[in-house]
Amino acid sequence: VQLQAFGGGFVQAGGSLRLSCAASGRTFSRYTMSWFRQAPGKEREFVAEVNWYSGITAYVDSVKGRFTISRDTFKSTVYLQMNSLKPEDTGVYYCAARSSSTTSRAPESYDYWGQGTQVTVSS
Repeated sequence: VQLQAFGGGFVQAGGSLRLSCAASGRTFSRYTMSWFRQAPGKEREFVAEVNWYSGITAYVDSVKGRFTISRDTFKSTVYLQMNSLKPEDTGVYYCAARSSSTTSRAPESYDYWGQGTQVTVSS
């Protein structure tokens, strides 16, 4: 399984970015796909998840109403649309895949990880 994340960049507060994660190597119909982020000096933090089969989503409270996770099953790609960005959203964003349809926010429960993409939000 390979996950390739891209789309990060530098943006001013209030701006938007869309991250993409291209997944390959197997059928993901029973997988949960998630985005995590890690700020300097902090632990990796769950951001959002989507059930590949049902499309059901979940978010950490700090991004609800601003971020939207989605998946395109034909392109095997997961997206994270980030609006109204804040400086505290700065970090390296990772996509991850878990071979289970049950929800989990624990990084150690994920089987595959992308390489990460940097998001920097200036104030």
